[in-house]
Amino acid sequence: MTDAARDNIVELPRRDGLPRRRGAAEPTPEAPAGEERSSLELARRIVALAEDKKAADIALLDLTGLTTMADYFVVASGGSERQLDAIVDGIVSGMRDEKIHAYGREGTAASHWVLVDFGSVIVHVFTPPERDYYQLERHWAEAKTILRVQ
Repeated sequence: MTDAARDNIVELPRRDGLPRRRGAAEPTPEAPAGEERSSLELARRIVALAEDKKAADIALLDLTGLTTMADYFVVASGGSERQLDAIVDGIVSGMRDEKIHAYGREGTAASHWVLVDFGSVIVHVFTPPERDYYQLERHWAEAKTILRVQ
C-alpha cells in the first residue's frame, strides 16, 4: 500500500462512541486481507486454545461500551501451576502460529495468576482460589457474558 493510499484510510467510529483500540487482531493497513480478524474472532480462538489445554470454567466477557482497555476478557482456571503454564503457553504459541503476538504477559504460574494482553482481548488464567479471591466476573458484572465453558 502506498503512503498516499494509507493517508486516505478513514477509520469509522465505534457504535458506542468510544475510540477504537488497534489491537493485535485488528486490521492494519499493512495486514493482508486473509489475516484480518475481529476482536470477537480472536477471543473465540483464544477460548478454543484454552479448551485444548483443558482449562476449566472459561468465560468470555464483552467489555465493549464499558472500557477502552479492551473489547473482551477471557477468564479461565487451571488446577495447578503446571496446568496454568500449559494453558498460557498453548494460547500464546497457538496465536503466534497464526501470526498474532501478545503485547505483554504478566504474572507467573507460581503467582497463580497469569495475564496475557493481545490488545483488544486480555486473557486471565487463575488457579481456582485466586479466581475466587479476585472475582473478575463480579467486578465486571455489567459485561455481557458471550459464552461460558464449564
